[in-house]
Amino acid sequence: MSEQAEVGTDVAATRETVLRPHRHLFTRGIVAVLALTTPVFAVLYWLTIPSGAWVFVLVAHLVVIAATVVGVASFLNTTIGYGPDGVRERGFFGRTVRVGHGEAGAVILVQVYERSTLDVLPQLFVASKEGRLLIRMRGQFWSADDMERVAEELDVPVTRPEEPMTHGQLRRAWPRLLYWFERIPLGR
Repeated sequence: MSEQAEVGTDVAATRETVLRPHRHLFTRGIVAVLALTTPVFAVLYWLTIPSGAWVFVLVAHLVVIAATVVGVASFLNTTIGYGPDGVRERGFFGRTVRVGHGEAGAVILVQVYERSTLDVLPQLFVASKEGRLLIRMRGQFWSADDMERVAEELDVPVTRPEEPMTHGQLRRAWPRLLYWFERIPLGR
């Protein structure tokens, strides 16, 4: 799912294509929050109203609502954009990474087995010339078409292993591209 957004104020305005994570994740997240919190808070209100302690439950409920609103805003602001200036990622926690043309040293597009299944999902890694991870797109959040668009935009040869990889194989092949907790072998 992508949409066009105007960027710049020049007469010859440039266009940036903006990619967004799968929308069904948003719906699932909201349903999960409601399914988990509604019964809990209903019971807590029912138990605390007679004693007058319901105010504490209300405060806790408002904190949960505020955290949910922050999570929703973070999800809606998560984007990857590409255009004439390169690729820009705005992550879930607000961190923005810009990769200009010529800055990427490697692009790796690999199919990775989901844990304990034969299902595979794509993952795209954009690394600097020094081998440091710049951008990562995981198939749980981004479509394969969006990953292809980003890979094409960076104008770097794309490494595409022929066979899907397990997490252990991925860890052995490119450990610097994984998050710190993924580098720890857990018998996988």
